[in-house]
Amino acid sequence: MGSELERRIDQGSGREPADIVLRGGSFLDLVSGGLISGDVAICGDRIVGTCESYEGRTEIDVSGQVLVPGFIDTHLHIESSMVTPFEFDRCVLPRGVTTAICDPHEIANVLGATGIRYFLDCAQQTVMDVRVQLSSCVPATHLETSGARLDIEDLLPFRGHPKVIGMAEFMNYPGVLAKDPTCMAKLEAFQGGHIDGHAPLLRGKPLNGYLAAGIRTDHETTTADEAREKLSKGMHVLVREGSVSKDLDSLIPIITERFSPFIALCTDDRNPLDIAEHGHLDYMIRHAISRGVEPLAIYRAASISGARAFGLKDRGLIAPGWRADIVVLDSLEGCHAQTVFSAGRLVTPELFDRRKLVEPVGRRSVRVGPIGVSDLAVPSSREAPVIGVVPGKIITEHLRLKLPQAGGQTLVDTARDVIKVAVVERHGRNGHVSAGFVKGFGLQRGAIASTVGHDSHNICAVGVNDADMIVAVNRLAEIEGGFVVVGGGEVLAEIALPIAGLMSLDSYDTVRGKLKLLRAAAKELGSTLEEPFLQIAFLPLPVIPHLKITDRGMVDVDRFHFVDF
Repeated sequence: MGSELERRIDQGSGREPADIVLRGGSFLDLVSGGLISGDVAICGDRIVGTCESYEGRTEIDVSGQVLVPGFIDTHLHIESSMVTPFEFDRCVLPRGVTTAICDPHEIANVLGATGIRYFLDCAQQTVMDVRVQLSSCVPATHLETSGARLDIEDLLPFRGHPKVIGMAEFMNYPGVLAKDPTCMAKLEAFQGGHIDGHAPLLRGKPLNGYLAAGIRTDHETTTADEAREKLSKGMHVLVREGSVSKDLDSLIPIITERFSPFIALCTDDRNPLDIAEHGHLDYMIRHAISRGVEPLAIYRAASISGARAFGLKDRGLIAPGWRADIVVLDSLEGCHAQTVFSAGRLVTPELFDRRKLVEPVGRRSVRVGPIGVSDLAVPSSREAPVIGVVPGKIITEHLRLKLPQAGGQTLVDTARDVIKVAVVERHGRNGHVSAGFVKGFGLQRGAIASTVGHDSHNICAVGVNDADMIVAVNRLAEIEGGFVVVGGGEVLAEIALPIAGLMSLDSYDTVRGKLKLLRAAAKELGSTLEEPFLQIAFLPLPVIPHLKITDRGMVDVDRFHFVDF
């Protein structure tokens, strides 16, 4: 029968029938931008013929439909979907996402190397091609308590793994610019390989210094002007649209035919409810085209551009010799996947059923001692530092507000939408608790709490009263982590995430249903945010300007030090 290579040559040249022929449609040529009619022939996991007529052992009629290369999510944390890599696979692959480049940074901050190993084991079994970037900043900073620490010696054993591309987002840009020895050791080890960036608002000479370290991508760009500077300095801009961080509309001006070879798409953090209601990368494509973006530009960004940025040289075009990751669409503008092929395999429920599942890790990772009202007290001050939430962004404002005072304490002010926020160390290391204030949630009563708290994933709670916040924190310990909504001392809604306090054991359909109940319960408390839960998850992230809170206190991110009341 010949080798696989010989089979490809024979089938591509028409000397023998192709394994699969997609007949009657047209495909988008990402070189010219044209729609080209003709058969697409597949042998094994490769495309072997286009622009010609072919005979196939299996022939599939795609008349009236458009074929495009599979979509590539160039940066995401699968943990933020709240489901396992296997359920994420089942959730987004039918929407056309055939490659996902993930950073298991969240589980690594809880479990260390064990978390990375779990993701690599899963990646070898999923239908979609899951690639892994090695988490560069565990812990992300010295300003918080993490569940684990990863030094370069912990990462090097994974470097040669077939699913590993390189080093994940280097968030500690102050550490890079200060030539911190730990940062330097990691950067030195991956010179010549791929290093992801993470540089919100970094401009001018500091950006040059950061890029001089060999960092090549950025997904934290939030304005077109910032994007143009980064592009002009050789950075590949990853346009992001997650459940909280929504940068697509701001970056529409750079999604052009001229820039498209140097931009790609990513979601970073997107939950199953948003995926079900709006979509994943397919949503980004639809929305961009509806805003006037040329289909050629956005489809390049969704596939070939991302592939080239990350050194995946075998995918991103519908052309002979390229990996048969193909999405059959209703139309370029509609971008609704009708049929999906992953490495030449027709994606069906039966294909998912054949996967070998990996045993979950990180059970019973929420170790919290009893906390009391005194732990959440904030001392009196003339002006209190207040985190100002910006809807649709993880960047926050650094506000200073005069708040009500009583009994030597600073109090909430619901009339001005200022409530309390607290972070409780949950890894069983030191029992730290810190408290402060946040503006922008809209809560008029009750509390919301989560063990998803980027990046160290301590418990973060927001609330109008301390008693409900304490109930929420204690409930999270009982259910091994997750999200909880409390009102009047009663749990109104919850979702358990017992895998490292980050991921559910349930299907994505079940998680989606529970998220609906959580949103409804938060709205009942007065929440005005579309996605309050992931917004809470980013309040403890001390690498995103301007004011954040960790288990050790409130952090001025611009100065990289703690704030006094």
